[in-house]
Amino acid sequence: MRSIRLENVTKSYDGDIVIENLSLTIPSGKFFALLGPSGSGKTSLLRLIAGFETADSGSIFLGNEEITHMPIHKRNINTVFQNYALFPHMDVFDNVAYGLTIRRIPKDIVEQKVVKILKAVDLEKQIYKSIHQLSGGQQQRVALARAIITEPDVLLLDEPLAALDLKLREKMLIELIELQDTLKTTFVYVTHDQFEALTVADYMAIMNHDGVIEQIGTPKEIYEFPTSSFVAQFVGTTNLFSGAIKDGAFEVQDLGLLQAVIPDKGWAIEGAQALMSVRPEKIEISKSKLEGFTNEFQGKVEAIVYHGRSTQYNVRLANGMLLQVFEQNEEHFPHEVIDYDDMVYLYWQKENVVMLER
Repeated sequence: MRSIRLENVTKSYDGDIVIENLSLTIPSGKFFALLGPSGSGKTSLLRLIAGFETADSGSIFLGNEEITHMPIHKRNINTVFQNYALFPHMDVFDNVAYGLTIRRIPKDIVEQKVVKILKAVDLEKQIYKSIHQLSGGQQQRVALARAIITEPDVLLLDEPLAALDLKLREKMLIELIELQDTLKTTFVYVTHDQFEALTVADYMAIMNHDGVIEQIGTPKEIYEFPTSSFVAQFVGTTNLFSGAIKDGAFEVQDLGLLQAVIPDKGWAIEGAQALMSVRPEKIEISKSKLEGFTNEFQGKVEAIVYHGRSTQYNVRLANGMLLQVFEQNEEHFPHEVIDYDDMVYLYWQKENVVMLER
């Protein structure tokens, strides 16, 4: 197992910079996710690590070995692509065995390794089937088996589940987690889907446009404590408040004081303008007065959306702000009936308010 380290890496295409002066360390033996919108540079970053592209400047290391200009075939790194890139004229066995065959591994050892890896991905019954006879999920497993059979230091996965339906995608995510936990190989998973990244990652990096990394951390750290409005809005859903620090709280125009825990930041002083984030599931909604909350605001219900596990309420406050509230649908805990145009109270604790950028 070896870590990946990028130092001041820049990459451009026809004068258009997609990654600029990027430094990043991906720890060895972990499941690391690169999450960002289309055009953020995450696939370009993956291609630089794999060797399909060459950095304009900067250095890339695999462990302590610099691989910036190393040919693809000399890097012990494999890639699983979105379209799987399987050989259509080969059966499952030959597809999986390909990496060993070109290395001139003896046939008996190749057969042993192929059978073992196909059992690991639950494909031993499809060993001699044509690729065209397989479902999308099975083809994805073949691509995984082919990539890991050569025991790479790093496995790169470029949106590998994009072609699968929701149910199969959720199933494959769990299988990927179990596979990585068994192999202890460094997985780097590129996606624009926040659910996928939050599900699989030990650590994740949130990329903004032009290859800028906004935040790195565990999924919980990034979701609960985003450091910018971009991260707060891209990873999950949030409510943003804009205002000024006043008397240890946060004054929002035409709304009053929003009680919050003001972090110890150099610029977080009296009168400083800042953004605050409150996640919809942190807000309690009721038509009745409740005690024990540090924040209380009143508004009118404008929309109700049933999501199965939860219900979303859109509530218009007195200053015109529209807040989203998520309430869990738990049958063992009956909720009061809230309807369109009802006047409601919204409550949350000051600890649930996260201060973002200035």
